[in-house]
Amino acid sequence: MSLSLRKIAAWSLAGSLAWAALGVAAQDTAIVDLNPEAATARAAAAQPAARAPNYMISTANPLATQAGAQMLARGGTVADAAIAAQLVLGLVEPQSSGLGGGGFALLHRAGQPAVHAYDGRETAPAAARADRFMRDGRPLSFFDAVDSGLSVGTPGLVRMLASMHAEHGTLPWASLFEPAMRLAIDGFPVSPRLHALLAGSEGLRSSPSAAPYFYDEQGRARPVGHVLRNPDYARVLRQLAAEGADAFYRGPLARAMVDAVAAHAVPGDLSEDDLAAYRVIRREALCAEIGAHRHCGMPPPSSGGVAVLQMMSLLRHTPIADLRPESAEAVHYFSEAGRLAFADRDTYVADPAFVRVPIHGLLDPEYLASRAALIRPERSMGTAEPGVPPGLVESQAEDPAIEQPATTHLVAADRQGNVVSMTTSIESAFGSKIFVNGYLLNNQLTDFSLFAVDDEGRPLPNRVEPGKRPRSSMAPMVVFKDGRPVVAVGAPGGSAIINFVAKTLVGTLMWDMDIQAAIELPNMGSRNRATEIERGTPLEGVAATLRAMGHEVREIDFPSGLQGVRWTADGLEGGADPRREGVAMGG
Repeated sequence: MSLSLRKIAAWSLAGSLAWAALGVAAQDTAIVDLNPEAATARAAAAQPAARAPNYMISTANPLATQAGAQMLARGGTVADAAIAAQLVLGLVEPQSSGLGGGGFALLHRAGQPAVHAYDGRETAPAAARADRFMRDGRPLSFFDAVDSGLSVGTPGLVRMLASMHAEHGTLPWASLFEPAMRLAIDGFPVSPRLHALLAGSEGLRSSPSAAPYFYDEQGRARPVGHVLRNPDYARVLRQLAAEGADAFYRGPLARAMVDAVAAHAVPGDLSEDDLAAYRVIRREALCAEIGAHRHCGMPPPSSGGVAVLQMMSLLRHTPIADLRPESAEAVHYFSEAGRLAFADRDTYVADPAFVRVPIHGLLDPEYLASRAALIRPERSMGTAEPGVPPGLVESQAEDPAIEQPATTHLVAADRQGNVVSMTTSIESAFGSKIFVNGYLLNNQLTDFSLFAVDDEGRPLPNRVEPGKRPRSSMAPMVVFKDGRPVVAVGAPGGSAIINFVAKTLVGTLMWDMDIQAAIELPNMGSRNRATEIERGTPLEGVAATLRAMGHEVREIDFPSGLQGVRWTADGLEGGADPRREGVAMGG
């Protein structure tokens, strides 16, 4: 199994077209903007779906895809493949995920009705309080909160991977670490995207712990093609391979993380007790019958599953399936469904151990039919109000907390119907910028609200509380028909993940596209604010029509990073988003 040389060559060719990590709108989740040549790069990078008869894996980096494919070729399970690929992603894509972060995973085993949902989301330290990000009655600026020890939550990824392997792996645990250890020792080439993000990150450049690894003595980002070696990461992997996940949560590795957080100029309060107490939660997957398909996603504290399920259900009440994908009408209906879903998401979804989430009411077919009736064919509703779902016990304050888009997704699948759809993250690009033992610590606690109460004094559902898991928009999805999976997909992108994933499901399930074509569809949608359309795509041509329908339209870049797999009569299709550097590979 060899890595495509054409894909590696494309990295160098695309160097001048890489992403720049810039800016956050005060009232909205940021999207990392592409440079002006991005649309041309996207068109050049577009490719047919990967096809294979037996297995398929799609990740955000070719080296990670290769590692996962090696495990499948050896007879490993989809869980084995996902773990090996993720360990490589933490090395070669450190801006997005890693040992110092967390994530969510759906795992389905062929022939079984269950969809296993693993919650490896970070938790707030036991010492955390609701006013964590407040100073003198005012919140810290968002990036001051991000680049601090205060933003670091207890990492959950390592425990989640270990739980998946214990229950669904067959290859030896230590063997899954081999590809990442080899790359960490021998080195890997800095990709155009990593270089561009390094060049644009003043916070990382200013980090005493991270700068020596990512920058030269003059403070210049490691150039494209520079071979980056990480012996510290290799040592950590070697210890975890030999001793298991406990070595990460107790002893010297745990102490090093705690000391690094405490030593920051704005120290945090992560403790060794927090690490020792961390547990993965096995939740019941959130599933809904929508038309002929059963859609399954993550339950809270992720809002991604419920919001995508709501959107797909709402769109069943519209004529979108019969519309041209790049038409103004299709964008209109898709955006209106997003407004309604985000209004409910912002109001009702948080960690269910702390907030009573009316999850069944939010997915009640009659409730969704009443919500869909608010969609007018000729006019945008503007800003949607949250609904009143059945089973609601108490009203809650709207809580649209900011989420950053530095995340990654992978899918590993085989022809029998075994599949992992997994989204992992350290939150912002390069997380908290705290670098310890070769990996970065997350800043996931800034996914909580910076405020504790709203203007009326009502507690915000997503406020900081000890041991709480911050709300997320991560949306790994698996869709079934007649008991067998037909599509698995997910994406990075902050709260825009919800629209990215729903768009791809509309493309495959309603417009009958292959997975690659559906991923490449122009990104669009509303997060209950403006209607966002992807710059440099045919959607720019319908902006005037949308404005005439009452839409406030923003044309922005959307580096979505979708990864997906689709089952066909001939085997498997794999799709990877050309807006980033991923690749799908099968055998």
